[in-house]
Amino acid sequence: MWDSISPKIPVMAKKRLAKQLAQFLRKQRGDLTFQQFSRKTGISDSTLHRLELAEQNITISTLEQLSDRLKCTVGEMVDKQK
Repeated sequence: MWDSISPKIPVMAKKRLAKQLAQFLRKQRGDLTFQQFSRKTGISDSTLHRLELAEQNITISTLEQLSDRLKCTVGEMVDKQK
């Protein structure tokens, strides 16, 4: 039912957003290990690794958690990197 009501996001846009999030996470992690970054974000190191590779979709609640823990907006996470 929702598919007929809500507009669909093109597949290319989803991939672009996933890649922008991946780039943001790599930049934020810096020299930290996945385990250290996991403690900082509250997200498992395996999930962070898949997100950095743009191999896993992210939920709204995980985006909010990252936003809170990294003290940034969701928009900043998927904005074209500066």
